[in-house]
Amino acid sequence: MSAANKLVTKSDTGRRVLRADSGWKFFLGDPSNAEASSFNDASWRSVDLPHDWSIEGPPDAKNATGAGGGYFPAGIGWYRRTFVGAMDWKGKPISIEFDGVASNATVYLNGQKLGFHPYAYTSFAFDLTPQLKIGKSNVLAVRVDCSEQPSSRWYTGSGIYRHVRVMVTEPTHVAHWGVFVTTPEASSNSARVLLHTRIVNGGSEPTEVWVETTLLDQVGKKVGSSEEKLAIGSNSEVETKQEIVLANPSLWSPESPILYHAVSRVLKNGKVKDEVVTPFGIRTLCWSAKKGLRLNGRSIKLTGGSVHHDNGPLGAMAFDRAQERKAQLLKAAGNNAVRKAHNPPSPTFLRGMGAGWYSSC
Repeated sequence: MSAANKLVTKSDTGRRVLRADSGWKFFLGDPSNAEASSFNDASWRSVDLPHDWSIEGPPDAKNATGAGGGYFPAGIGWYRRTFVGAMDWKGKPISIEFDGVASNATVYLNGQKLGFHPYAYTSFAFDLTPQLKIGKSNVLAVRVDCSEQPSSRWYTGSGIYRHVRVMVTEPTHVAHWGVFVTTPEASSNSARVLLHTRIVNGGSEPTEVWVETTLLDQVGKKVGSSEEKLAIGSNSEVETKQEIVLANPSLWSPESPILYHAVSRVLKNGKVKDEVVTPFGIRTLCWSAKKGLRLNGRSIKLTGGSVHHDNGPLGAMAFDRAQERKAQLLKAAGNNAVRKAHNPPSPTFLRGMGAGWYSSC
């Protein structure tokens, strides 16, 4: 198997997050049976993600995208990626997560339809496990349909324009996007941190696990923890609620964007089965007609503007550095707020906004 067809691991801490941005084949058009494993894609272009085929094409006043889309081409495109299902994936749930596809994405594995996601700006995931061949070649195919134009009054782009990753977990694990952190009470003296964590038991037998949550400060020092024992039925899901009180916390603000991290672990028979890390800021927000927006009990004025998802000459391609640079330039100009016009931003841009931002769609 060539290097281009290997899924590269980012981490190995109970769950594995595998980059799936490289080694794709792309064709602009709509050939029949392109989802089939036997389809010959040897003549297709090799591309890495993020990818936007609209920005590659010449603008033309005849293109249906119109002025709002910069007169760039759209249409229908296909992506295919061949990979081998690793032997150590046997018996484990495997899923694929897309940060964003523009738009109307239909995803197939080995010719079988996994699902359809119409919206260009939200992340989505599909379970690969039922169709995955362990120790053998697999073909992932994505049909992207941007033919209905104009699709908006701004530049949308076309294709798998954000990152893609494969998630490998144990049968008992933290659910997808299963950790939710709030700080309903916070001051410079103390903070109450609430954590809701959804745990999945994908096995055919009931099980018992411990859910252990550790809070780390900005330098990685442990500042609090909680643990709870859970009984989970077969093929079911349970949510646990934990509360941790911190003394003398560092409060988040645009001027001091300090982030803590919640490390959520699932342990079974003393062994770590899953681990998820969630960054969060400790702060309180409230609004009133008399005092307006108040952050940590103090009035604050928002200064900002609207920002679209594209990156100028890069089109919609959400390269990490381009997204980070956009956030940095906005903050350097004196902004402490951003209106994401008019859709959810990429996860990379959200991370940049966490370092001293408010945001709104």
